[in-house]
Amino acid sequence: MKIRKNENWDAYQKEIADDKYYFARSCIRQNIFPAAENLYMDILKDVLGKDVFDDIKQTSCTGIAYHSGLIPMETIMTVVARQFSLMNEAGYENFIVSCVTSFGIYVEILETWKHFPGTLQKTRESLKRATGRTFEIPKNLVHASDVIYKFRKEIMEKAKYKLVNVNTGEALKVVDHIGCHYAKIFPEHGIGGAEYPYVLAGLTDEWGGKQVDYPERRHCCGFGFRQYLLKSNRGYSVTNSKKKFDSMLPYKPDLIIANCPGCTFFLDRWQYVIAEQDGKTYGENGFGIPVLTYEEIAGLLLGYDPWDIGLQIHQVSIEPLLEKLGIKYDPDKKYKGVNNEDLGSPELPKVLKCC
Repeated sequence: MKIRKNENWDAYQKEIADDKYYFARSCIRQNIFPAAENLYMDILKDVLGKDVFDDIKQTSCTGIAYHSGLIPMETIMTVVARQFSLMNEAGYENFIVSCVTSFGIYVEILETWKHFPGTLQKTRESLKRATGRTFEIPKNLVHASDVIYKFRKEIMEKAKYKLVNVNTGEALKVVDHIGCHYAKIFPEHGIGGAEYPYVLAGLTDEWGGKQVDYPERRHCCGFGFRQYLLKSNRGYSVTNSKKKFDSMLPYKPDLIIANCPGCTFFLDRWQYVIAEQDGKTYGENGFGIPVLTYEEIAGLLLGYDPWDIGLQIHQVSIEPLLEKLGIKYDPDKKYKGVNNEDLGSPELPKVLKCC
């Protein structure tokens, strides 16, 4: 049997709709990085000219409760069915999922309905009984990072900066971190599958950076829901992240790019915690390694003001990265709100350097 050269790789590509998206927000993302989703919408609408519907009627997917063992599968199926019903009601067929955990849940549910049609019928009955609604499955369902990946070339054409150190002319060394729920559960739903996901590496390649391949590249960030939600288990969470940092340290990365809000938060926060506990830092000159989401990187390269897109919320200082990229910023506006209101500065850590 003759196998085509790229047959295996082709199996892990996916259809991503060109336009007319229904956007499902993330509860955790809005709380951790409150400016990120508005930035994402702005890039799709104003930079790329896409039709994206942001529905005030939607709710959480209840994914954290599901993965924490608090609600059954039947309940979350009905919640997701209601989201699809709202999409139908708004006149859209293409569904963008903001959160990686939510994306894993939506995919799991679609696969369950596909292989066990009886569960789909029970969900239709449950939704009708609870809300009076009916629903149709989306024509196309993807994660938010998939859409940025699809339009990575168009974004680069409009960008003012590249992932290049303006002081040395060298490509920035970028660690990509893929949320476990993006492709490890159902590899065929992630670009490149579980072992060689390209959804973020593709951004690095297209935007001028250099991929960092290190031993623990596909290791979990350590969030794990029950590992963090139970205070007594948080040592497991920070240990997972530390394993990754120790593994990437010899390669001296300039930044980490992630597509999961939980991963972004913990890879950012645990650097502060490790510094306080062990006196160890992972970036240059006592700073940490900046950890940004895909749309935050896109926003910076497109010329958005770093404080307008919420980068002061990150615990690892972003300023060293801005200086490498050649991005001008006003340090006095870092903690200013609407109408130049002073929001107050956070207390500085004892070990990790911050600007």
